[in-house]
Amino acid sequence: MCGILGAISSEKSLHKIEEKLSVLAHRGPDDSGFYKQGNLALGHLRLSIQDVSSNGHQPMTSIDGLYTIIFNGEIYNHWEIRKDLEAAGFTFRSTSDTETLLYAYIAYGNKCLDKLNGIFAFAIHNRKDETLFIARDNFGVKPLYYYFDGSHLFFSSEMKALLDFEELNYDLAPEAFYNYLLLLWSPGETTPFRKIKKMLPGHYAEVKLNDIASFAPVQYYKVPFNGAYRTDRTEKEWIDILDEQLNQVVKRQLLSDVPVGFFLSGGLDSSLLAAITRRLYPNEPLKAYTIDTGRILKQEGFAEDLPYAKKVAAHTNIDLQIIQADINILNDFDKMIWHLDEPQADASPLNVLNISREAHNQDYKVLLCGSGGDDIFSGYRRHRALRIDNMLSGLPMIAKKGIKGIASIWPNNVTGRRIKKLVADIELPDHIRRMSFFFWLKPHRALELFTQEYRERINKDVIFDFFSGLNAEIPLEKDPLNQMLFWEIRSFLVDHNLNYMDKLSMAASIETRVPYMDKELVELSTQIPPHLKLKGDETKYLLKKVAERYLPNEVIYRPKTGFVAPIRKWIKEDMQEMIKERLLSDDFYKWGIFDKKAIETLIRDNATGKIEAAYTIWSLLAIESWLRQFAAK
Repeated sequence: MCGILGAISSEKSLHKIEEKLSVLAHRGPDDSGFYKQGNLALGHLRLSIQDVSSNGHQPMTSIDGLYTIIFNGEIYNHWEIRKDLEAAGFTFRSTSDTETLLYAYIAYGNKCLDKLNGIFAFAIHNRKDETLFIARDNFGVKPLYYYFDGSHLFFSSEMKALLDFEELNYDLAPEAFYNYLLLLWSPGETTPFRKIKKMLPGHYAEVKLNDIASFAPVQYYKVPFNGAYRTDRTEKEWIDILDEQLNQVVKRQLLSDVPVGFFLSGGLDSSLLAAITRRLYPNEPLKAYTIDTGRILKQEGFAEDLPYAKKVAAHTNIDLQIIQADINILNDFDKMIWHLDEPQADASPLNVLNISREAHNQDYKVLLCGSGGDDIFSGYRRHRALRIDNMLSGLPMIAKKGIKGIASIWPNNVTGRRIKKLVADIELPDHIRRMSFFFWLKPHRALELFTQEYRERINKDVIFDFFSGLNAEIPLEKDPLNQMLFWEIRSFLVDHNLNYMDKLSMAASIETRVPYMDKELVELSTQIPPHLKLKGDETKYLLKKVAERYLPNEVIYRPKTGFVAPIRKWIKEDMQEMIKERLLSDDFYKWGIFDKKAIETLIRDNATGKIEAAYTIWSLLAIESWLRQFAAK
């Protein structure tokens, strides 16, 4: 796991690439390297995981001197690939998966991507053809940003490394801020900078060094949601198959030349990974890390995690390290946004950072986490809401309006908020209404927060076009649950959860692995009949049946939590002075983006309980912090 940075540009810009590697120093404290030829520069910072010797140094050049690679990630099946390459006559100087990847590209070209099971973002310079090949993994576990304007191409693991180049254009993207208010994150390619994009998951690009305009990302992988469920298998057979696959995945992702630990929240997903590992390796010392988030989580509508994490650790005989959630949000807020690169509105990244720091202090470099389990096996409340939504969709319009009216007078407590959100768009068409399950603010309310001038620059259909575009990618998938799971994988998971897991763990030089996003496991999940993912009101039904073989029922069938933080309390109490200084001062409005009166009203109405807008205010604080730290440059 590392940091990469590269460019095809003028000598003036390339001269700065080596200097900008320092911005990514947290991603690779073990080694660094720089390569330049003609109008191309490649930089690398290394966190040594496989072959920690100097043989794994990057940029790495092939024996014949014709190919050079920079690589961030892990190729879990690289020994199988290497065996085939050796049979074809290739020889190796290291045991690094970087070298396996390099020669796989030499042997197979872009078809090497079909053979990889891993998490990756990499670039390879082909001196023979004078081309640069750039690729991102199937599900976007590893981040990859790029700047492209037809004359310059820059790319990096983190967007902040692409800033401060005099020749580049850093105009802002209005739709991005609209996205952050609606969703708390920005889906697809869009970032706050108009010219900086995210390489989409499962995409690559091949560009000629003498023709930068030839850069055009191409999709090489599609998640195979096609409605072709395996109905010829019994539930028991599915449990056995999924159990076997999970064991293969965990064993594969423990590949490392340094110690591997675990994020252990006490929830089903992380607990099952730890329990499977213990079954595979009954005598190995294992260590896991958890956060003590305290009783205050009840104010956010969640149960405490720590008691369950302790039960799992005792059950599996794993050494559990408990880290106090001693977040000083006033001091840590800007630091979190700096590491995120984007103004994502969530405090969970700070829990990831605290765990990662402690693991790093104990000489761990790799942690396995449970991210992705909810997104492929159906674990979110909005998935359960689909059942009710399906029932409501068939009602007459007059009944729908009546239900919406009753919900509007429900108290503004946890239950009330969820009911109101469920029926907020009850009168809209099915696909539009289900998209709104992801919204934290209604689109028209989000638009009201912008100045009139800025509002007119926003493509108001951008979110709906994005989700509709995802549906168009899976035309044969008609099941609403599987459609939503595809949305999760291609939006919320990659652009929110995986982004902050990578950025905030790498902030402490920790590689996070996500076994649930193993290529073979995800593809298996698309074959599972939807009723075995969500059975009645039971989320992750099939996964829970597998877990019964490894964990106590009280851990499996417990209230869902995850890494959360008391944002509503912070907004109403701890962060009042910050809100006043940052959102009510004239400095925030010099950008001409937001309407001061509208935001003053929003803050006042949230404080008096007229509306629930804590996450919207948090999003505004995140945007303010991002603008001040990045756009001002």
